[in-house]
Amino acid sequence: MRKDIHSKIKEYLKILRLAGIKESYQEIAEQSARENLLHEEYLLMVLEKAAEARYNSRTGRLLKESGLDLNKSMDTFNMKRLHPKELMQVKGIREGDFLENRENILIFGAPGSGKTHLLSAIAQEQIINRGKKIRATTCSLLVQELLAAKKELQLPAMLKKYAKYDAVLIDDIGYVEQTREEMEILFTFLAHRYEKASLMITSNLAFSKWGKIFKDPMTAAAAIDRLVHHSIILELNLPSARMEEAKQRRIK
Repeated sequence: MRKDIHSKIKEYLKILRLAGIKESYQEIAEQSARENLLHEEYLLMVLEKAAEARYNSRTGRLLKESGLDLNKSMDTFNMKRLHPKELMQVKGIREGDFLENRENILIFGAPGSGKTHLLSAIAQEQIINRGKKIRATTCSLLVQELLAAKKELQLPAMLKKYAKYDAVLIDDIGYVEQTREEMEILFTFLAHRYEKASLMITSNLAFSKWGKIFKDPMTAAAAIDRLVHHSIILELNLPSARMEEAKQRRIK
């Protein structure tokens, strides 16, 4: 009889796509019997387990889809390197309102200053704590993906694909010199997301040098205008963390 009951329960859980309950309902039932819990209390515990399992599954899927380096988290970022002003800015950003407000996060700094690590860590928190959809890529990879889509007459579909993300993290704008065609497609992407969803960008070049990136002062000015209209800008004027780590290893 009990086998029949459990068999039917598992069948219904499969139909209802409640796999999270399958692994825990029997254990909770035994606990409920021991503690003489009300039926409603048992049901609540089962539902809590199901919700937890669904949350963990969705979060894991979003993190995998994000393309983020999960080693670059807040746990591994040395916040002590930041100046008081930067600490306050980061604290505000971590609350996540920038995504609701469709604001951009722009981080500038020399190579090794921690731009990518910090932005990746913030993005991870938004996924884990708020269930946001974020996609991370480098500027070079994004440009090549967009150009390939344009060649196949699939650029509108590619832009629509990226539109589903609450934020797109573009790492290293200006790090590698691009052709005019590549910069034109990048501008198209930036303009398409303007006031629709957030961008999270790192660059080692100040805005004053973006004319070199876009090969044209007018295009650079138009790109900057769209990015800064709704944005939070951080400047990490910090020494290279990699250089500091190398020095510490030599001292030891």
